[in-house]
Amino acid sequence: MTEISSHAMEDLSQFGIEAVRRAGDGALRYYGRGNSKVKFDEALVTEAELHLVDFFKKELQAQFPEHGVFGEELPSEDYVHGEKGYLWIYDALDGVANFQAGIPIWGISLALLENFWPVFGVFYMPVTGDLFYAHAGQSAYWGQEEIKIPETGEISNESLLLTYSRFHNHYHSSFPGKIRNLGCTAAHICYVARGRAEGALLAHVSYQDLAAAQIILKAAGGEICTMDGAEFQLADYLTGQKIEDHLIAAPLGAHSSIQMYLQK
Repeated sequence: MTEISSHAMEDLSQFGIEAVRRAGDGALRYYGRGNSKVKFDEALVTEAELHLVDFFKKELQAQFPEHGVFGEELPSEDYVHGEKGYLWIYDALDGVANFQAGIPIWGISLALLENFWPVFGVFYMPVTGDLFYAHAGQSAYWGQEEIKIPETGEISNESLLLTYSRFHNHYHSSFPGKIRNLGCTAAHICYVARGRAEGALLAHVSYQDLAAAQIILKAAGGEICTMDGAEFQLADYLTGQKIEDHLIAAPLGAHSSIQMYLQK
């Protein structure tokens, strides 16, 4: 990968941040307005997602018409000079059940790859106003504040582990602290990046769920690993195949101390 000039990177990251903010404004028009007579209003979610995807594609076409969008035709696997080497990974709604129910923990993710190398990721939660972003290999931020995972201490009854729905159907846990499912994969990972949770157990996730949040987590001093402790290679799933593995997002070196509390 060639070095992106600081000016070009600033333009690209500013576009990404503004795009998710404006998409968030649009999403709020649908937020919490599900049909009260059903538990999950699929029609509302579908309408909102179609609107948000269409919005982003129009914004990208206006600003960077040669850039690609994940889910459409992938760029050439060979190195490509210039604009055609850029690919955006856009997740219009992470946490759809929360979104339609009027629960504020949901958001919009956007990541940028250059010739398949991750360079920038942003996650925005419109209701709370939380904005997480990072340039790959640099610092991670929560708003204007730089975030770094603190030194991992002992896991205690005040520790927090974030998990996926139906976690208790798959694992027996001896974790001594609090176990919570907040219903939004990217939010879980970003809370780990802020040092607010010891880790997050992930399952039933997609490439779009992880692309931006993984960049933020790595920049903050964490990583995503498989349950056996091996580093998870998200690039292996760029073609959209299902991610079958259960994963742990945690500070570097902390995965084994979390895994020891979990038994299938």
